[in-house]
Amino acid sequence: MSNIIAIVGRPNVGKSTLFNRLTESRTAIVKEISGVTRDRIYGRGEWNGIQFSVIDTGGYVHGSDDIFEGEIRKQVEIAISEADAIVFMVDVTTGIVDLDETVAALLRKSKKKVFICANKVDSADRFGWSSEFWSFGLGEVYDLSATNGSGTGDLLDDIVKNFDKSVDMEEQEELPRISVVGKPNVGKSSLINALTGENRNIVTDISGTTRDAVNTRYKAFGFDFLLIDTAGIRKKAKVTEDIEYYSVLRSVRTIESSDVCIFMIDATEGIQKQDLNIFYIIEKNSKGVVVLVNKWDLVEKDHKTSLEMEEKLRQQLSPFNDVPIIFTSTITKQRIHKALETAMEVHENRIKKIPTSELNEFLLPIMDATPPPSVKGKYVKIKYVTQLPTHAPAFAFFCNLPQYVPDAYKRFLENRIREQYNFTGIPIRIFFRKK
Repeated sequence: MSNIIAIVGRPNVGKSTLFNRLTESRTAIVKEISGVTRDRIYGRGEWNGIQFSVIDTGGYVHGSDDIFEGEIRKQVEIAISEADAIVFMVDVTTGIVDLDETVAALLRKSKKKVFICANKVDSADRFGWSSEFWSFGLGEVYDLSATNGSGTGDLLDDIVKNFDKSVDMEEQEELPRISVVGKPNVGKSSLINALTGENRNIVTDISGTTRDAVNTRYKAFGFDFLLIDTAGIRKKAKVTEDIEYYSVLRSVRTIESSDVCIFMIDATEGIQKQDLNIFYIIEKNSKGVVVLVNKWDLVEKDHKTSLEMEEKLRQQLSPFNDVPIIFTSTITKQRIHKALETAMEVHENRIKKIPTSELNEFLLPIMDATPPPSVKGKYVKIKYVTQLPTHAPAFAFFCNLPQYVPDAYKRFLENRIREQYNFTGIPIRIFFRKK
């Protein structure tokens, strides 16, 4: 057993609020309008020493022509098929409505263990309002408030009774985290769906389809890592909705917590100002980066097109242009697995440690032959260098006058390090300290 809880129900009954409470996080965006959650969102929780996964789903709607609601319905059905236990959320303030009956009928067919949660019992005078939900015939009804947490303990006590106590989810904490980032509508969700072979994330031609950062564990072809889809990052001036503001904020936070970013751009547009802003966020946070030029199938090309575009991209990304650039199409699945291979190579580069003795043996002769320029008649003498114990590659050079070392000389040393050691896709930090 994998200990998976799926939270389902019609729109705006409090599913994401309960998800955040069970996972003790603020992963899912919560707002008092329907349709905020779209993709399946996964989190991890623990109760009475038993670990479990939680799936948040979008509100189930039947018979709607809305493109998102049709896709959300598919996501809900997939979540139900994955789950070991299902939390069916209803709203005591509205009672049973037609959509609740539709969801209940779907759950009866699933033959899964169902826990009916009558949400929004926020005060004592609402106790007893939930009695009508017994008519679903799906089992016990639990009065609770996802907002203040009352009643969630009793619910979890009963859910985890049949869970496997030996399941350990800590291993995912150590997995490499590879996030897919970029502007809206460049194909981030399409890439993840193509890689996983399932409709893991909702894909439409409408920008802003993805709102939450969605984690997927990818374990195939010798790979094992967390693949994270993010909302497209737009200019601040174009972010008008609160929901999109929180989506963008989560995307930036996802970059900050990632190891490697697959940075997607649109081949038909090339790199624009907002693309560069995203790239600078990645570089500023010292994350590994793979540039993925998507929609390559839409570009008219000859034998020189890719070389010319790659050269142009490196010029635009300078001074940090030692990055792998891959031309791909998520529709034709051209080179999508090469993107994963390259991302894992970049991850290996990021965690690489070079012994101090080896560094000094290589760099000291170079610095003796080409020392820093003198300033005011004073000469900088570098004694030794060592790699710092940081998450991303950083090197400390110890010398007598660190304040006189110009940035141009730091770039010179960085280039020498890159020539000798493979740090492709990784920003390098160089510090000069007084010995």
